[in-house]
Amino acid sequence: MEQSIRTQPPGPRSRPPAGGTGREPAVPGPASPRDAVTARPSRLRPAGGGPAVLARLRRRLGGAGGKRSGPPTRLTGVGTGVLSVVGTLGFGLLDQLLFGGLGVLFGLGFVFVCFQTAVRVRLADLPSAPISGPISFAAAVALLGPVTVPGVIGQVLALCSGLALRAGWLFAGTGLAAAIVGARFLAQRRIRRNR
Repeated sequence: MEQSIRTQPPGPRSRPPAGGTGREPAVPGPASPRDAVTARPSRLRPAGGGPAVLARLRRRLGGAGGKRSGPPTRLTGVGTGVLSVVGTLGFGLLDQLLFGGLGVLFGLGFVFVCFQTAVRVRLADLPSAPISGPISFAAAVALLGPVTVPGVIGQVLALCSGLALRAGWLFAGTGLAAAIVGARFLAQRRIRRNR
């Protein structure tokens, strides 16, 4: 009785590709001319991904230089309010930690936050930029301002006096936001008319 013995290298056995005819050799070995005719080309992609995958990855990352193409990301009305409150409170806390009260750093920070919200808000939510500025200013003064008289009346008096003492910063930030929003609105109207 004759028995053919095939030697197989150690490791897992290779499986035939899906949809194969079943005539491919199950064990790697010396290739015969018959095997070369029935062998199918490999459908596996190279490990690097190829040029199509790299092009897709570059598009997702924003081009070859890493710069985004298209319009910049805009804030919604809620996002504008959140940015305004968090930014104004952050500048107020920083001013209080560094200088012991709400002073020039708080005022400059509020004007900067008003500028950023007016520039970054989307066109559908333009009125939210000049509205969220004074609300965040009042919230920061109420939370971080000094209260001399205890109770609710003392807090109301502290808020009113704090707003009166810092009215210049309040009007500067709100006026800047309103001017930028107005300019953006007029520019958008002009663009729509020209179309």
